[in-house]
Order: sequence, then C-alpha cells, then structure tokens
Amino acid sequence: MFNFFRAQPKQDEITPVEVQQRLAQGERLYLLDVREREEYAEAHIPDSVLIPLGQLSRKLSSIPKDATIIAICRSGNRSGVAADLLRRAGYSNVLNLRGGIIAWARAGLPLVM
Repeated sequence: MFNFFRAQPKQDEITPVEVQQRLAQGERLYLLDVREREEYAEAHIPDSVLIPLGQLSRKLSSIPKDATIIAICRSGNRSGVAADLLRRAGYSNVLNLRGGIIAWARAGLPLVM
C-alpha cells in the first residue's frame, strides 16, 4: 500500500533480489565484480568475474556484448563508475548492482567465501 515511500532503484540499477530472480529464470547475465582482488577473495557472488576498476578499460575485449552486464562493487559506487565506462565504450545493456555486495549479503543471497 505504501510502496511509493520505499526507495526505488534508478533505471540503470538493479537490486540483488532482481539479479537473483533473473539468474533463476536462466537469463544470461555477466556478473562483473570491479573490486580489488583482496575484497573479491573475502566474499563474492558465485560465477562473478573479477576485473578491478583500474584494469577495466584495458580488458573491455574480454567482456561480452551479448549479455546483460551487472557491475558489482562493495557498495555500488565503483560499479556505478564501471557501468558508465562500459556504456561509453558501447555496451548497451549494463546495470549497476544497487548497494553492491553489502546489499547482496544483507538480502541473504549466496556468497563464495
């Protein structure tokens, strides 16, 4: 009834639950984690690919253009930068994981530790 009070994701963002739903439906998602190696080693989303933000522009050729790319970081800031970089590089289907790995963990979704 009062859902209009709840903060809604921006158009270029996706919530952790929405990502999990899309994965469960078999949608082809490329989970791009742009954190540093140490952060990724602590905890990451299963099947995510690590490309630290500082290396992203040099590794664009390894990122598929035919999948929906979900950019992931700790809280959503660095991944927002990564998503913008990808869009400027010609990737059209890019979403930022709202709240990052912190929101993913808070939602109780699976992590590799």
